[in-house]
Amino acid sequence: MQPDDAERPAAPPPGAAPPKSHHILNGASNLLGVTFVIITGLKLTSYGDRSFADEAALGAAVLLTASCFFSYQSIRGGPDWWEGIADRLFLAAQLLLLGAVSLLWL
Repeated sequence: MQPDDAERPAAPPPGAAPPKSHHILNGASNLLGVTFVIITGLKLTSYGDRSFADEAALGAAVLLTASCFFSYQSIRGGPDWWEGIADRLFLAAQLLLLGAVSLLWL
């Protein structure tokens, strides 16, 4: 056994789905940055006073933060269902972020 083997995650058993937590954490953290840019841009232009887009983006930021937390905990060896929660929160945040961007065009 090589020293690096202890740090590598175990391969999933045959027929099992590979873990998605790494991808969820990467995507959620990147989109969290996008939501902060949207919120900041709306506040700087005072467009947030005339639209609900900044509130929707803030809701997406909260969901993405929770998704990052559950995804990280799943990577650290938490229960398997934490990955499912992170996945669902990530999807909900994407839909809310889509709604926030759509509100900018109304």
